[in-house]
Amino acid sequence: MAIITLNNNSLVNADVGKVLQVVQGTSSTDFIQASPTSGTIYYPSSNKLSASITPSSTSSKIVIQFVSTIRSDHGQNTDFAIALAVKEIISGGTTTEIKAQTNAYGSGFYVSNTGSGSGHRIRPTEIVFRTPSTTSEITYEVGVFTYSGVSIRLNADSSRGEIILMEVAG
Repeated sequence: MAIITLNNNSLVNADVGKVLQVVQGTSSTDFIQASPTSGTIYYPSSNKLSASITPSSTSSKIVIQFVSTIRSDHGQNTDFAIALAVKEIISGGTTTEIKAQTNAYGSGFYVSNTGSGSGHRIRPTEIVFRTPSTTSEITYEVGVFTYSGVSIRLNADSSRGEIILMEVAG
């Protein structure tokens, strides 16, 4: 650990903010959820879009960036939204679902009163900053959720989804 001295004689860790490790996960498996419940996040049971990282310090921060092509069909004459989310699973600890907003309106693609039913395909990117305070292995899994979708897809049409985890010194 590098230490520097400031003018007021206080010590500061010069390694704070450095990227300590980077982990990547990919999947091109098309996941389809028929008849989804609005607001429920759906994750593939196999061929997941996920990655795992083991922080080197409890003060480390984790930056999670993920992207996937998502697709949904929806009903007629209704508002519609679709978005990505991520699940944080700490080995031997807690599981937390993370959405940019509590509903798909504020965190993904939204269309007001769509008229005739149709489908939408988009490729959103999300970035999440976490402070897990652990040195246990953490797995992050990407999922998809909707409002008023009659079906939803992650890695739609076998497109490549990607997740990148970066441990940053705290």
